[in-house]
Order: sequence, then C-alpha cells, then structure tokens
Amino acid sequence: MADSSFDIVSKVEWQEVDNAINQTAREIATRFDFKNVGGEIKRSGEKIEMKANGEERVKAILDVLKDKFIKRGLSLKAMEAGEPLLSGKEYKISADIKEGITQDDAKKVAKIIRDEGPKGVKAQVQGDELRVSSKSRDDLQTIQALLKGKDLEFAIQFVNYR
Repeated sequence: MADSSFDIVSKVEWQEVDNAINQTAREIATRFDFKNVGGEIKRSGEKIEMKANGEERVKAILDVLKDKFIKRGLSLKAMEAGEPLLSGKEYKISADIKEGITQDDAKKVAKIIRDEGPKGVKAQVQGDELRVSSKSRDDLQTIQALLKGKDLEFAIQFVNYR
C-alpha cells in the first residue's frame, strides 16, 4: 500500500483579506468615533495601508481590521503590522501579509515532527511547503493535532490529504 500524505502550507485567502478590508472601510465610514479623523484603509499588493490624523485613531483602525480578520477566519499570524509613523499631518500603519513557509520555519516544523511525532513519519521540504507522509493515516492525524497544539509564529493549513 502506498504512503498517505498531506502538505503543510501557509496561504492566505486574498478574497477574504479584501472582504475584511472592505468591511473595515465601511465601519470607519459609519462609526461616530471615526468622524473627521481622515481614517482610510487600502490594500496595494501584499501591503495594507492605514492612515488617520491621530496615533490612537490609526491604532483603532488596526484593531477593527484585526476583528474583521478573526470574524472571516483569517489568522492574525499572517499579518505583520508595523508601528504608527508620523507622515506630514497624519499617522500611517503599514501591515504586510505573509504567505509561504520559509526554509528555516519548514526545518523547525520538520524537527518537531521528527522529535515529537510517531515513528515512521517522514517530512520533506518542497519549496515553500512541507510534505508529510506515513504508511498510517492515524499517524498523519496525530501530526496534525500535534502541530495545531504548537504555538508557531506563522499560520499553517493542511492541504492535499491523500
């Protein structure tokens, strides 16, 4: 019998990111505490730009965006927001959306699987994803539960379960 396998990836559903940004923009436009603060949010490529005329207001926009991310099922680990920066008369926050697993992170996950997982489970790095294979499907489910329990600094999903 052939080995069963799955891939560990770190992907972002861009349509959901756009939906979260659009909901945040609508909330900024309608909320009373955002009146006359010049609050704005937009996405360009893999960056989200937020700006307002006060440091506290731009942080509040970021908080609203984080709430929308959570409600839409997106991981906050995929978003890396910077500190508010003063630019002219307004404050700006730039947030990057991270996708893919770096080589170092993939090696860390493979080490966790080797050290703490069941014997006979193989993990190999393939580009920006990690393929985990084993003869037993139960072992693969054990690996998934193990990794979900770990507090990794990046978001992971399990795909291509065969």
